[in-house]
Amino acid sequence: MTMERIAIDLEEGWGYMVKGISKLQRILEGLPESPFSSDEYMMLYTLIYNMCTQKAPNDYSQQLYEKYREAFVEYIKSTVLPPLREKHHVFMLKELVQRWSNHKVMVRWLSRFFHYLDRYFVMRRSLPALSEIGYMCFRDLVFMEVKAKVRKTVIALINNEREGEQIDRSLVKNIMDIFVAIGMDQYVRCFELKMLYNTAVYYKTKASNWIEVEECLKRERDRVSHYLHSSTEQKLVEKVQHELLMTHAYQLLHKEHSGCHALLRDDKVEDLSRMFKLYHKIPRGLEPIANIFKKHITAEGAALVQHAEEAASDQTANGSAFQEQVLIRKFIELHDKYMAYVNDCYMSHTMFHKSLKEAFEVFCNKTVAGCSSAELLATFCDHVLKKGGSEKLSDEAIDETLDKVVKLLAYISDKDLFAEFYRKKLARRLLFDRSANEDHEKNILTKLKQQCGGQFTSKMEGMVMDLTLARDKQTGFENYLHHNQHLNPGIDLTVTVLTTGFWPSYKSFDLKLPPEMVKCVEVFKDFYEATANHRKLSWIYSLGTCNISGNFEPKTIELVVSTYQAAALLLFNTDDRLSYSEIMTELNLSNEDLVRLLHSLSCAKYKILKKEPNTKTISPSDTFEFNSKFSDKMRRIKIPLPVVDERRKVIEDVDKDRRYAIDAAIVRIMKSRKLLGHQQLVVECVEQLGRMFKPDIKAIKKRIEDLISREYLERDKDNQNTFRYLA
Repeated sequence: MTMERIAIDLEEGWGYMVKGISKLQRILEGLPESPFSSDEYMMLYTLIYNMCTQKAPNDYSQQLYEKYREAFVEYIKSTVLPPLREKHHVFMLKELVQRWSNHKVMVRWLSRFFHYLDRYFVMRRSLPALSEIGYMCFRDLVFMEVKAKVRKTVIALINNEREGEQIDRSLVKNIMDIFVAIGMDQYVRCFELKMLYNTAVYYKTKASNWIEVEECLKRERDRVSHYLHSSTEQKLVEKVQHELLMTHAYQLLHKEHSGCHALLRDDKVEDLSRMFKLYHKIPRGLEPIANIFKKHITAEGAALVQHAEEAASDQTANGSAFQEQVLIRKFIELHDKYMAYVNDCYMSHTMFHKSLKEAFEVFCNKTVAGCSSAELLATFCDHVLKKGGSEKLSDEAIDETLDKVVKLLAYISDKDLFAEFYRKKLARRLLFDRSANEDHEKNILTKLKQQCGGQFTSKMEGMVMDLTLARDKQTGFENYLHHNQHLNPGIDLTVTVLTTGFWPSYKSFDLKLPPEMVKCVEVFKDFYEATANHRKLSWIYSLGTCNISGNFEPKTIELVVSTYQAAALLLFNTDDRLSYSEIMTELNLSNEDLVRLLHSLSCAKYKILKKEPNTKTISPSDTFEFNSKFSDKMRRIKIPLPVVDERRKVIEDVDKDRRYAIDAAIVRIMKSRKLLGHQQLVVECVEQLGRMFKPDIKAIKKRIEDLISREYLERDKDNQNTFRYLA
């Protein structure tokens, strides 16, 4: 026997549900009402279950689904919207937060009551879930109506906070949560886009210094962490950066007291670091800063050159020598300073390394008082490395300074000119024993080799090696004399044998040596020919030094003189008086060398010879005699020979070498390319030679014509601006 269940009428059943929904609403509104008991909950749940499981036509699933939505619509219209419409600003936001909170509770409870409907009817029909229906009602009826007012109020609060006011951050956070819960597309379209636009407008007139920019960005990130959605952070920061740093970039970077130039001028390291950190994340944001950095360094370097030029003019007017090392030392200090900026403030960014390099290339290739930077740098090295140089430094400081000199050399275009000047000065240090420390000499050559390649230093390294071999050769000569005492010339003789290819070329005259010296030379010649087969000695007397005793009436004084000076003085051992022409004949010297020689002995500080007439210049009609009355408080004096200006010869030698280098480069290029246009040939030639010197375009054209005349190249018959290599 079965019991048939009595069908529940829709209106009757829904009447019970309305009572339950009304009770829930009163609870949400805070009205006096007792909580739901278990029996009440089960009664409402069972009611829905029964109404959904009755046989047709009493299955009310579809009708209950619709009434579920109607319950929310009616509740929103009667209870939620009226107070929202009445309130404004913060009060409206608080009301919305409360209504949203209540709505979520209502959705949760009603979804429980209607659980069976949700589980079977909704699922089988693929309809929106009941909870989704509840939230859609809030979105469509509440959110869409108030979103514009809410957005305006929230943005106003954010701007108030930017101005320093305290706002209820938790309230704003709750509002943002509503936007996100309704849907991220709503958050982005209905709030974020407008907020970002407003941010741009707000910051258009803000930020007067770098600390303020940094602080603004920090506060905006802080704002995101407290109440905006995390996805907004990057967009917000980019918007603020764009307005603060890019829209007014020129004004900000060029401000009189806080712009980039002012910060560099005033050594505001922290602000420069801030500026870099702010701009380096912005596409192409660093370019204007790097340009200002380059211009600033270029201006400072140019000012140093100008100051040195003026100082040189003043010194020339006052008759004193120009101190080249002062300018190079200032270049080094300038490089140290701004390299520290590149490393510390600009995080070793390649763009700033490039700016530093290009700036130094501008002023490091200027001439000062007719001297190229290549010569000044070589002279500076000479002051550092020679004995008694003006740069009084410790070994560690010398090593550090040489390292910095090599870095400066990288900016100089005429490296071949530096190499030749350096080689000349190195030769004098080595030959006249003026080098303070052989280790330092080798050390800088190692640095130069690393910077410019082995070919750059090969001759210099050969010179240093020559000196070591020459010392061994001298030891061998002394042993030779010790074992052949009958050959002893009676004069202490030290000979430095050098390899012709390594050393600079020197004038070599057939000086007629005094008999005492002739014997020395012959003895060494015999020794050398016995130990070195097929090698010919060429004597460079202009580089020799002699120590001779001057027997003056007051006292005997040791004179340190050149070989030329010694040969001239020894003539007066046999003759009391000699004319200019007689001395010239006896020594076989040119007029130029003889004038320098006699001037040093008769017109300079130490007047070893008396001259008639007693003038300050040397002429062919002068006569000379030994000054027996000469005296000096020292027992040993050095009589210098006036220095010959070798600059012109060095430049001529370098120009000659450059012609060969250009010829070789052109032939090398054409040999590999066979056929090449004029413009491309010039470009490739400049590129190949650029590491050592900056070739003149006219010089390249001239060398091309010369190679055509020598039949290394020919012009193409169809195109006169194209060249063909002739094998």
